[in-house]
Amino acid sequence: MTVPVVRSADSERDQRRAAAALAAAGARRGDRLLVSAAASPALLAVVLGALRTGVVPVVLDPGLPAAERAALAEDADPALDVADRPETLLTGSAEADLADVPLARPMHYTSGTTGRRKGVWSGVLTDDDARALAAEEIGLWDFRPQDRHLVLSPLHHSAPLRFAIHTLLAGGEVLLPGPFDVARAAEAITELRPTTTFCVPTHLQRLLAVSSSAHPVDWSSFRRLVHAGAPCPEPLKRAVLEALPEGSVWEFYGSTEAQFTVCSPEDWLAHPGSVGRARPGRRLETDERGQLWCAVPPWARFEYWRAPEKTAAAWRGDRVTVGDLGRVDDDGIVWLDGRREDLVISGGVNVYPAEVEAVLDAHPGVVESAVFGVADPEWGQRVVGAYVGGADPGDLTEWARERLGAAKRPKALHRLPDLPRTSTGKVRRLDLPGVLGLDGD
Repeated sequence: MTVPVVRSADSERDQRRAAAALAAAGARRGDRLLVSAAASPALLAVVLGALRTGVVPVVLDPGLPAAERAALAEDADPALDVADRPETLLTGSAEADLADVPLARPMHYTSGTTGRRKGVWSGVLTDDDARALAAEEIGLWDFRPQDRHLVLSPLHHSAPLRFAIHTLLAGGEVLLPGPFDVARAAEAITELRPTTTFCVPTHLQRLLAVSSSAHPVDWSSFRRLVHAGAPCPEPLKRAVLEALPEGSVWEFYGSTEAQFTVCSPEDWLAHPGSVGRARPGRRLETDERGQLWCAVPPWARFEYWRAPEKTAAAWRGDRVTVGDLGRVDDDGIVWLDGRREDLVISGGVNVYPAEVEAVLDAHPGVVESAVFGVADPEWGQRVVGAYVGGADPGDLTEWARERLGAAKRPKALHRLPDLPRTSTGKVRRLDLPGVLGLDGD
């Protein structure tokens, strides 16, 4: 099969060209470069060329509705916006010098409980912190010059982009088969013999299903498969461990903002259902509410872009939280006791009900809405909405389709005479699956 292959040496040349083009366009250290393109060798070169000169790429989903993209572009205040055409920065012959490692982290927007997305901003790092960050990532996942890293998830998400760029920094190759298609992914694994990949449980479920048919997937080339993004059901995890080479299946728990744990195959088998131990240089503990807090090193610090009140709420000294509930046992093993009520994880993508509700509530035929997750065997959870008002469900579905990215669009919309509430008037989202007869799904 023909798949774009990004080789470290070739990408290095394009990174220098991107850096020169950025300098010629007036972009300076600490400035932001906006890009919203599908995975390509050009996207990786532009992101790395920016990072290695201290320009911060703001990487957006290329599938965002125009209005949402425009709002984020205004908020990011970029020095340059190349939209879906990163290759325009690679057309010149001039090349600029690059730092050995990225001098910043890309800025990604993560959904928020208030319905307004937040930029995760780390600014430009000191040289020592930049080297420590790169060394931590390459050392933790053991990226090597001989690696062939298979990209299965969109590069506008933080983890897939982080794995791809550190593979290139380590001298390896990156394979870009395009948007996830299970048949194409299975073929890429069997024929191209990748050594590493990052994926979410939905990918694994689909690949194991196709592998059990007449065309088995040959997993034998993998030395490191890392999954995260959503809880992995125990039967699926055991099936993956059985299918792949011994010692190759790893897991981590983290978020766009910060990375918290790493879970080796040995730790998971000894503590099934856990998410492993704190990453090196980190310490996890819980507060009186059972909320997890993680002490992180200086290079892992961040703030929410232009949102000081949200930043203040997330930090206590060197400890940070994203609001998840869990526990840490006496052996240092971390267990998640459930994600936040306001968070739905569908196919590894975080969807915050308030963000979707803000769109539904703007429809003239909706008085009030509530969005929640329902268990789904393929996606982990699917997004479902309930609303009060006269809007036709079909019209409301189209309204949402025009204004929300694919992962955030409700897969079903249910009209109700009223929404269940607590005695203080708060909508009881967790009761809605039962009210609608969906709790047995």
